Formats: sequence, C-alpha cells, structure tokens
Amino acid sequence: MPSSQTHALTVRNLTVDISAERPIRPVDDVSFDVRAGETMALLGESGCGKSMTALALMRLLPASGRICGGSSIALGSLDVLSQSEARMRAVRGGRMGMIFQEPATSLNPVMTVFSQIAEVLSRHRGLTGRAARQEASRLLAAVGIPDADARLDDYPFQFSGGMKQRVMIAMALAGEPDVLIADEPTTALDVTLQAQVLDLLVALQRDRGMSMLLITHDLGVVARMAHEVGVMYAGELVETGRRDAFFDAPLHPYSKKLFAAVPDASRRDQALETLPGIVPTLDRSFSGCRFADRCPSRMAHCDTQLPQWHQVEARSVRCHLYAEGASRGEPTANVLTVLPTEPSREAGQRAELVVKGLKVHFPVRKGVLKRVVGHVRAVDGVSLTLKAARTLALVGESGCGKTTAGKALMQLIRPTGGSVRLDGEEQVHRRGAALRPLRRQVQMVFQDPFASLNPRMRVGDIIAEGMSALGIKQTPAERREYIDTLLQRVGLSPQMRERFPHAFSGGQRQRIALARALSVSPAVIVCDEPTSALDVSVQAQILNLMRELQQAQGIAYLFITHNIAVVDFLAHDVAVMYLGRIVEYGSTEQVLRNAQHPYTRMLLDAVLTTDAAGPETIGNPVARVVELPSPINPPSGCHFHPRCSMADELCRQTYPDETPLPEGGYVRCHRVREELDGA
Repeated sequence: MPSSQTHALTVRNLTVDISAERPIRPVDDVSFDVRAGETMALLGESGCGKSMTALALMRLLPASGRICGGSSIALGSLDVLSQSEARMRAVRGGRMGMIFQEPATSLNPVMTVFSQIAEVLSRHRGLTGRAARQEASRLLAAVGIPDADARLDDYPFQFSGGMKQRVMIAMALAGEPDVLIADEPTTALDVTLQAQVLDLLVALQRDRGMSMLLITHDLGVVARMAHEVGVMYAGELVETGRRDAFFDAPLHPYSKKLFAAVPDASRRDQALETLPGIVPTLDRSFSGCRFADRCPSRMAHCDTQLPQWHQVEARSVRCHLYAEGASRGEPTANVLTVLPTEPSREAGQRAELVVKGLKVHFPVRKGVLKRVVGHVRAVDGVSLTLKAARTLALVGESGCGKTTAGKALMQLIRPTGGSVRLDGEEQVHRRGAALRPLRRQVQMVFQDPFASLNPRMRVGDIIAEGMSALGIKQTPAERREYIDTLLQRVGLSPQMRERFPHAFSGGQRQRIALARALSVSPAVIVCDEPTSALDVSVQAQILNLMRELQQAQGIAYLFITHNIAVVDFLAHDVAVMYLGRIVEYGSTEQVLRNAQHPYTRMLLDAVLTTDAAGPETIGNPVARVVELPSPINPPSGCHFHPRCSMADELCRQTYPDETPLPEGGYVRCHRVREELDGA
C-alpha cells in the first residue's frame, strides 16, 4: 500500500467556464489533494460546484463547458488534462471511477443490469462470459441487493430508487479504480444499507489502498468516512482541514451555519437555524467575499476585498475574520422562532385520510406465455391514519414497500385490496374524474425530482399546470404571483420560473417539486424522501416551511424517509415497515427512545451522527447488517427472524400478531408479547 503521504489525486487552480449568454464559473480556482488510501469530503450547499468539480476531474463536462488554462489535474503521475479522449476512456472506470448522484438518469433504461456491469468488467478487467456474470453477481450481493444472480437480468425500472443507487455503486467498483469519486453515494439509501455500503467502501479502501473524493451533504457520513474535509461555497473552497479538527471547531462562518442547521430532537419546538438568501449566481465577477451577503459576522470590507487563505492550527480558511488584527467576536445568532405546538382552529378542520388493510401484490410472470408463478407482496395489509396537522413518518429499508404504499393510497398504483377513505369517502376503485377530490386534497413529492418534472416545460408552467387543472387562482396573473411567492418560500428566486428542470441542481429540483405539491393547497402531502437530495441548510429551510404550513393550514404529512434525525424533529408518530408490513407503531418519543422491535433497534443502531467523529471511527463497522430477504419469497413466520439474534422456533413458524404497548401504539414481535405477558 502506498504511503499515506503520497497524493493519489492532485488538483491545482481548477477553473471551469460554461459559455452561456454570460460566462459562468461554477468552479473557480479550486486546489486540493487526495492522499493515497484516504478520503476527502467536499461539503457545501446545492449549487456550490461540488458535482461540477467531480465532472471536471473525469472530463465529463457538458458541451458548453471547458477547463480553463492554468488548471492542473494529476492522477498519480498521470496528467489528466493532456490525455486524448480515446485514452480517457481507459482512465474513466479503470483508474478513476465515479458514482453519480442520480442513478435513475445514469443507468441505461433499455439494458439489463448485467449488460451494464459487464461493459465495465470487459473493458477494464478483461472478464467475459461466466466469469463476468459471477463477478457481477458478487458485486451486486456486496452492495446489498437480494437474489443478486436472479436480478442481473432485470432492467433499472424494476429496481427501487435505493436499489438503483446500489447498482451504480457496483458499476463504479467493477473497474477496481485507484480513485473513486462518490457524488452523494448514499443519498437514496436507508440507514442500514448506508452502513453496509460505507463499510464496504472502507474495506475496499483499506485492502486496495483506494482513494476517495466524497461529495455529500450528510455530516454524519463525513464524520464516518472522511480523513480530510473541504467546504465549498459559490464555486470556491472556503475551508480545508483534517476531519477531527473540523468537527471539533469549524472555522468559517459558513461551516458553522451548516452544523447549526442539523435537525435533532432538542429543536422540536423551535425553527431550525437557516442561512438567509441563496447561493449567489456565478455569472458575475466578485469583488469581495462571496458569502458576505449571508454572513452573520460580516464586516465593512467583506464586500470590497477578496479574502485570502489563512492558516489556523494546521487548517486553512478563506475569511477576513482570520486576518492579522481582525476582531473575531462570536457571530450574531439567529433568533430561533418558537413554533406553535397546537394547530389553528382552521387547521383542525382539514380532511382526514384513513388507510386500512392496504395491499399491493405484483404478479411475477415467467415463461413464453408469461404465466403468473407468484406475487411480490410489496404492501401486505398496511393500516395508517393521517390526521390534520400531524406528521406520520414511515421508515424502513429500501425495498420494504414504503413508496408503493404512498402511491397506492393516492391511487397512482391500484391496490390489490384494502380501503382508503378521505373524509369517510372510499377512494379505492374510483377512476377518472371521480378521483379529482382525492387529487385536490392529496399531493405527493416524489423521491426522484428529475424524473417527476417534465423536462420540456418551464418551472413556472410545471407549477401552474395543477393549479389550472384544479381551478386554483382563476387568472394567469394571479397564478404567476402565487408561483413567485411559492418559489421564494422554498428558497428559490422568482426569476427561476422561466428555466427548465435541467438547469437546476438535484436539491433545487426537489424544492420545485415541493412548490408544485403546495400549489393546490392540499390537506395531505405524501413526501417520499423529500429532503434526501438536499444539503443540511436547505433541508432546514424545507423542514421549517413544512412545520409552518402544517400549523397554519393543518396539512397532514406522510413522511417517507430514512433520515432518523428528520423524523425526530418533524414527526408526531412513527410507523416502522418491514417487507410490506408495519412491525412497530407509536409516538416519535416512544419509538425512537424506547424501541421494542429488534428491527427498529437495528435501524437506530445504524444511524450516523456528527457525535461519532473521531479517528477511531474510520474502518470500524457501523452496525451488524444482514442482507434483506426478497419480497418475492419472504421468510416463513416472522419475516425478520433470519436477521434477528433473539429468534426462536415460534418466530420461524408463526407471524406475530399486533401486541398493544402500555404507552400506546403496537409492535409485532413474539418476544415482546412474552415479556409483557410475564410482567
């Protein structure tokens, strides 16, 4: 293994120019090193240039983009910028691999998973035929896809969002790269799979001396993975340093704000601290500090003088506060708004959605005649109640049926059985215009914002479409004014209404999706991972907005997520889902502080926090994670028993009934029932 002091990747003065009406520099004079066998994490808000930096390193810039003169990228001793395009094809995927942020748009929809992995194996490792299939199966199993060999012949659309991300990771690892660029590699993954994937990456890094450039907005992932941290803002680095020192005391005011925006239970009755405004547009030159307009420690000369790099205890920071003789008083803290705990009278009169025994079974067809040989029980008897001004969090691993349940209660997927009642009116089996009241009252924010936005429509037209169809705001002028207000409330500029979805980052597109859902003033919003693509500062804005709207308008949320910190901050109740069924249900305090089901405890054990930062955490397994069984052939008895250390013969034979808990709610576990009966 190479010395930890050698640099696997060296970047000097990297500047990217995108030619448009006015030149845009999404990356401006960025320099950093990635040491051999180590991980450097790039942090920053959506639109700060992190992903564009990664694309520049791979030389995958859009057609209008170019790397400016004076830039230097060295992969070991290889000068990346001097390579021809033909030679770069051997570098990409071989010496340097990349996990892209949006797997749905990065995977070829008309090729099987095996065909796509086999391309990498053939070009970079010379594996074909049976050897390629065996290695592809091993890679899929390594990233936690059940029935890996059988799923090689599936197409990307047959995988959930989290599973598509796993396929992308397997493809990136297939070429055994020296440097792996991971652009939000665990964004779509649940906490247990995130732990498994991070452990896998750490093991590969340790065994092969692989280096990583990790792009993420998750401070918990940074605490777990990074050796070095770089904070980006508006196209430039503003702080770099070793991980333990960064988490002990971040230097730049922007870095401090990122930490202050992380949600937790202690802030449930307060609005999260946010950054005012948005990242400045990069189609102009800057005469002063780029963060000045949003900085709580702003000084008079911050607007007119570019800050220089300063060394502080072996770290580097670009800020006037650290210039010799500068006064570094504590920044002025935001006044945190205390949110009301009770909804208004109007809020309590909103619609209630009651789901009972909901089932969605997908047929499995095989053979020339496509006969049904079985069913995938994606949702198998789920009951939920969504009350006005309350948030129900639905948590569980990717593939357990959370998204399917959300779509089924909206009748976007036809339920196989069960009941969905909106204010007492049955919605199942309704068609066409009969579903209009449901569409008016229940909206959804989808997991993949790019796939859910029409690429041929401008943002303003996307938001206005539902308003027009449902008669919200009668005139175009009224709708336009309302759209401008919505865009501002979700942290975007009204001028952005004229842009197309491709012109936005992943986090910005998710904000557009939320604005579209809010545009018809629904009573219920099904939120499918609405903050998974957002950095912590924008996440704080969205969570504050959702809380404010809930209290003002009485909106009920079904919040599908794997982010336990968000659940702790936002949710009133929690339902834990496993292989199509609810295994534990109760108040947030009860489920997160006194979890009863072994599966719930496993989820909580796998949660990454910033408190875990320290040299000893790198390389240590996060949690004991066992492969998720296939929903096509779930285990007999309690579905969780193959992964449960307390399972006995009863667990292997009989599925547990609901056991009411003394504090309210229920759990499905034989051991808990025995303990309560014996108490």
